[in-house]
Amino acid sequence: MKKNKKIKEKGTEESGHQLNESSPPDKPKMKKLKKKFYYRELKKLQIELVKLQEWIKYKGLKVVVIFEGRDAAGKGGVIKRINQRLNPRICRVVALGTPTEREKSQWYFQRYVAHLPSGGEMVLFDRSWYNRAGVEHVMGFCTDDEYSEFLRSCPEFERMLIRSGIILIKYWFSVSDEEQERRFKARIEDPTKRWKLSPMDLASREKWVEYSEAKDEMFKYTDIKQAPWYVVQADNKRKARLNCIHHLLSLIPYEDLTPEPIELPPRKDRKAYVRPPITDQTFVPEVY
Repeated sequence: MKKNKKIKEKGTEESGHQLNESSPPDKPKMKKLKKKFYYRELKKLQIELVKLQEWIKYKGLKVVVIFEGRDAAGKGGVIKRINQRLNPRICRVVALGTPTEREKSQWYFQRYVAHLPSGGEMVLFDRSWYNRAGVEHVMGFCTDDEYSEFLRSCPEFERMLIRSGIILIKYWFSVSDEEQERRFKARIEDPTKRWKLSPMDLASREKWVEYSEAKDEMFKYTDIKQAPWYVVQADNKRKARLNCIHHLLSLIPYEDLTPEPIELPPRKDRKAYVRPPITDQTFVPEVY
């Protein structure tokens, strides 16, 4: 097996609760990445993701990656780039909708447990059980007792997952007020993106401070040693995608199991076989 060097993470780690989306750390304004450079780097990272995928399958690893953050922070974009070149039988995305009445009567974590990975799988949660600490709490969809119980039990639940052999990775995508507003307006103007805006998204604009307080409280209880929060500065979408994928690859040591190139065998003719006439088939009209 060819050894694949572990990708070194650039920069230093910062504890999530030290970051404030309303007042990001002072730093020089970063230049936008050129499209050519971005796609070249993305391709390199996606090749590494394929290697990681094969390692997860080979070793029977169970990987859970959680993506949380503000509305329009870019969670879906990075999930799409991670999953883009991977085998859907190994890497799958979970994006649950509003719980049913039956699910509301269950133990809170129950519907999420059903989507946890088996050996040789990686699951990407586009939002997760942290809905309770965010939108449910801010919008009043859960009681104060349910919220308090979540903050108390969530760290224990995650420690239990880790003890069972699951690799749990949590990302929080941080976006500024101004950038979120710009992205909301862009969605309104683009018919292909308008579906991304929900009444809940619009309500989040009115409750920016409440969501900030909820995020800080959530980090206070759930930014644990066994499963820390990793904050992705996401005002620049391209940089956020590359940084997040680069960091994900750095967290799971893997080896290159890429198979050697193969040669296609020659096709054998079956001369006795007569195919039916092509006019018997129904074709899609060639409009383009």
